[in-house]
Amino acid sequence: MTESLVSQLKDRLNLMQGAETALPPVALWDTPLNGDIDIFIDREGRWIHEGGEIKRPALVALFSSILRREGDDYFLVTPYEKWRIRVAFAPFFVIDASLEQSAERQVVKLITRTGEAIAVGIAHPLWIEQSDTPKQPIPLVMVRDNMPALLSRSVFYQLVSWSTENLHKETLEIHSMGTSFHLGPIS
Repeated sequence: MTESLVSQLKDRLNLMQGAETALPPVALWDTPLNGDIDIFIDREGRWIHEGGEIKRPALVALFSSILRREGDDYFLVTPYEKWRIRVAFAPFFVIDASLEQSAERQVVKLITRTGEAIAVGIAHPLWIEQSDTPKQPIPLVMVRDNMPALLSRSVFYQLVSWSTENLHKETLEIHSMGTSFHLGPIS
């Protein structure tokens, strides 16, 4: 990692300590690629640098705040530098869910390993992909800027327990923010 990137990240981390901050406008930064950096996000959303897990939550939150997707590639981007990183499956991982009920509608709220809270709905849709072998559901939700999160198995089971049966379509569905999301066939 170059000294200027480290310096910029330390400055941003200091600003983020104890304060709610908006995400930086990484989509607006037209930074040329500097190269690849040895950072890997594993299937469970853990950030690995040079073979060791980054354990400091504030640093992981900082990195995730400057993450950008372009096609199938992911980058850490600042106004001055752009580094490609590797992502196993999805850059985010959902570790917790809650269901809030109001008189008008229910809302499924999800929390990622990086601490981002999202409400499943049109802006943050939930969908199921199927693995090739063995045939297993892969539950995903859009977090932001075309970057998805994989739901942990326990969160997915929680959503299934909150689901309703759509007998006409023979599927399980979860409702959030006035929208229905398919979880799989009734079996």
